[in-house]
Amino acid sequence: MSTPKDSGKTAAAEVKVQPATGKLGVMTVGMGSVATTLIAGVEAVRKGLAKPIGSLTQMGTIRLGKRTDGRSPLIKDFAPIADLNDVVFTGWDIFPENMYQAAKTAQVLDRDHLESIKPFLESIKPMPAVFDQYYVKRLSGTHVKQGKSKCDLAQQLRSDIQAFKATVDRVVVIWCGSTEIFLEPSAVHQSIEAFEKGLVDNDPNIAPSQIYAYAALNEGVPFANGAPNLTVDLPCMQQLSKLTGAPICGKDFKTGQTFMKTVLAPAFKARMLGVSGWYSTNILGNRDGEVLDDPESFKTKEESKLGVLDFILQPELYPDLYKDIYHKVRINYYPPRGDNKEGWDNIDIFGWLGYPMQIKVDFLCRDSILAAPIALDLVLFLDLAQRSPELKHLGIQEWLSFYFKSPMTAEGLYPEHDLFIQSMKLKNTLRHIMGEDLITHLGLEYYD
Repeated sequence: MSTPKDSGKTAAAEVKVQPATGKLGVMTVGMGSVATTLIAGVEAVRKGLAKPIGSLTQMGTIRLGKRTDGRSPLIKDFAPIADLNDVVFTGWDIFPENMYQAAKTAQVLDRDHLESIKPFLESIKPMPAVFDQYYVKRLSGTHVKQGKSKCDLAQQLRSDIQAFKATVDRVVVIWCGSTEIFLEPSAVHQSIEAFEKGLVDNDPNIAPSQIYAYAALNEGVPFANGAPNLTVDLPCMQQLSKLTGAPICGKDFKTGQTFMKTVLAPAFKARMLGVSGWYSTNILGNRDGEVLDDPESFKTKEESKLGVLDFILQPELYPDLYKDIYHKVRINYYPPRGDNKEGWDNIDIFGWLGYPMQIKVDFLCRDSILAAPIALDLVLFLDLAQRSPELKHLGIQEWLSFYFKSPMTAEGLYPEHDLFIQSMKLKNTLRHIMGEDLITHLGLEYYD
């Protein structure tokens, strides 16, 4: 691929990736802590009241060419990413309160932030949601759709999406809802036809999140899954995604404790330091914490959090270092903490000649503050993917693994969890679709 010095991208690439013209509609499934923090934050940034800290699309740069070339534009100036001023929000929730009321209930943002954008937040009211308490035991929704079957509910969601599409130019859907009970792929998930029959038959293996995904993908709308639910991590959804050209990605926003694991574990492996045990516990008091207090929902989250170390440390390749690691994860609902989650880790490592050492990490984080910029980047990158011919019909957007605890991959591939490899893959994908040379960090060219 050529690397032109003047424009930073080839003329061919400019033609290939469609520009981000017009309005981008973002539909959030769930308008609780994460969604209200995202939407309020975007409006605060648009009004010049705050900076989009934590957002790669807004604040990140990308190096182009050699280090000596001195080209490191902002990502949003390099790739045709939608402008924040062109983003329009709507969504669904099981409670009828507008976004201002929902944000006050969530208690993530302070009074001054909310009051400065109160009229904007009050103007966004949720549509009734598809909800079934069987899948989220600790919540009881009052603002829910009624239908004769799951097929009927899917059609209602498609009508909602169609109505919104008529008011904007492009749409992306993102799941910001609660964690559903643990489900495994079954016969109903193996093909589009089987899934559609399951909708008619009210198959219990079809959870509400899957109904949302089916509706969005049928409408050609990209879908991001911010929870550990299966949702789009199913053969039928991947088939539908490729068929309609609606990119998908997931699952489970990588915010606090797992974010730390994907930073620390690669460092241990890079230095060939052993790990004998990793104990992780969380206390969390928001609605997510309440939902995860149910063992069935916790099982879904536990599966998402436990897999990280195995994939990074690769005990089958390094049995002397990681074969006998003891990994434990706990989540405890503690209402006084609210959205200010505490993730505490005790890590037992060993070094030269097997001598033991310990590391203790206490991450006093704000869950939704970390999740909101992830959600923003995902909707903007999915919109970019749909305008990129090379990415549009791929289905799973593995280059967005950077943002997830349990990254989706094509069948037969193991997921990459190392944050730094994920970051390199993301930026190299952007370079590729824009006609720039990939960066390998080989460095030998500087010795010519």
